[in-house]
Amino acid sequence: MSAFSYIGVSFPRKDGPEKVCGRFRYLNGHNPPGLLHAVLLTSPHAHAWLKNINRDRALKAQGVRAVLTGEDIPGNIGIYLGDKPPLARQKIRHFGEPVAAVIADSAEEAGAALALIDVEYEPLPVVLSPTEALADDAPLIHENMSAYSHIPAILPEPGSNIANRTKIRKGDAETAFKSCAAIVEGNFSFPPGDHAAMETRASTAEILEDGQVVIHSTTQAPFVVRSLLAAAFSLAPGKISVITAPLGGGFGGKAGIQLEGLAYLLSKAVDGRPVRLVNSRENDMVSSPGRTGLEANIRLGCSKDGRLQAALITYYFDSGAYADYAVNISRAAAIACTGPYNIPNVCCDSLCVYTNHPFATAFRGFGHIELAFAIERAIDLLADKAGIDPFEFRLTNAIREGDTTPTRSPMDASTGDLRQCLRNVSEMLEWDRGKKEKLSDGRVKAKGVSCFWKAPAMPTNADGGAILTFNEDGTVNLHCGVIEIGQGIKTALAQILGEKLNFDPDQVHIFNEVNTRIAPHDWATAASRSLFMIGRALIEAADDAIGQLCLTASNVLRCPPEDLVVGGGRVYLADNP
Repeated sequence: MSAFSYIGVSFPRKDGPEKVCGRFRYLNGHNPPGLLHAVLLTSPHAHAWLKNINRDRALKAQGVRAVLTGEDIPGNIGIYLGDKPPLARQKIRHFGEPVAAVIADSAEEAGAALALIDVEYEPLPVVLSPTEALADDAPLIHENMSAYSHIPAILPEPGSNIANRTKIRKGDAETAFKSCAAIVEGNFSFPPGDHAAMETRASTAEILEDGQVVIHSTTQAPFVVRSLLAAAFSLAPGKISVITAPLGGGFGGKAGIQLEGLAYLLSKAVDGRPVRLVNSRENDMVSSPGRTGLEANIRLGCSKDGRLQAALITYYFDSGAYADYAVNISRAAAIACTGPYNIPNVCCDSLCVYTNHPFATAFRGFGHIELAFAIERAIDLLADKAGIDPFEFRLTNAIREGDTTPTRSPMDASTGDLRQCLRNVSEMLEWDRGKKEKLSDGRVKAKGVSCFWKAPAMPTNADGGAILTFNEDGTVNLHCGVIEIGQGIKTALAQILGEKLNFDPDQVHIFNEVNTRIAPHDWATAASRSLFMIGRALIEAADDAIGQLCLTASNVLRCPPEDLVVGGGRVYLADNP
């Protein structure tokens, strides 16, 4: 039985009835007066020179207000590396890359005008894997990489297809391999993929008469979008409102900036009128980002008694045509390169490589799922070659307090006890009964084991906040910057607040929309951080509110604040509820 009244118990979702009845409002439910619609013309080529675009016929089509190409839009946008034009300029780098945008009175009229745009391409050789991209004779995907702005932690290599390279060196792996009793090598690969969220990406932009830019977007990170828009277009952050309704799924794919910058430019082209840009399902898969691919080469060696001695690792992350989050994924993968094992000698290169695939962004696990599979498979191969049970092999090599990571950071008590965790799992799995068991109905039950850790990849401003206001009837309004993407965060926060204020979570009113102009700052709804970060902020806000309520009520009730209790929407004497 739960020790709490509302936490850890089944509680109806706050958004459940509206979703079940079809009344829940997503972005497409926002229809401002004078709304125009934009549709994108995309490239049928994965790699080509963009020789000419003739839009004359499209401009004369019914309902068309404007037709934009990359030549109308200077500059690039990027999270860590500014390599992506909002519309292709001079060159096509992936199939589905937008080359023109039509703005019209209706989406149907805009779509019809696309067929009236004439585009001349000169196809180029296509690069479809990191291995191909790194070949000596590979065509360059970004010829002007040296001109791109980037943050100091990202190190692009001009004259190549490498957007970022992170090197990890610990000990002397080359020498250590010479004394290893068992050595294995393995190559593992994963293709790029797509998030396939139910709701496709969309953005509506409007520029008000006072210069205020209002963006309604399907983003997991409205404050990141605001920051990047401000930097890209020299706007004051306080003049930008990014408003986000609950999302129909995200999975990391809506964590960066995508359609928002282009939507702003489209609105600017029609004197600030609201313009909506919505991805079709196909465009959401080829014009917007998916998941990184990975090619992993791993060499591991151990001593006769099964202790890992050396690791030589190379990760080639396929970022597609543009860097986006992929450069940070490859960086984080380098930090976590070995998995949670104590290896005294490590040599790892983790590269983010441009290809002509649609570009990649964050995806659940941030690249760690793929690298974990590669490392864990190599661990199994080495355990088998050394003649040691895979569970015992991991138990022997599990990293613990006092060991150092591949980056030579010491592990402390906060790391936890992976060895004890493994013992607990072994007992629960009844590992000693064997890894494979044939059931009476002919099926086979097999057991396996793997270990996982995740490297830090968040910025220093990955904060969260909560604001509480009280109504005359004792109910509470909760305002925060976290996005409801289907994970039930708003219900969980109501449960926490109900527990702290000792009243039914139904008495908590939560803003569904997040508006960066009025919500407390929140980095992003990502990285499994929201309940931890916003939940802690909410607990502190509730404690502060309780203190203020008791202090105010003590003046009325003529008693010390410490004699008072908050509950049921009231403040009362603890011994006289």
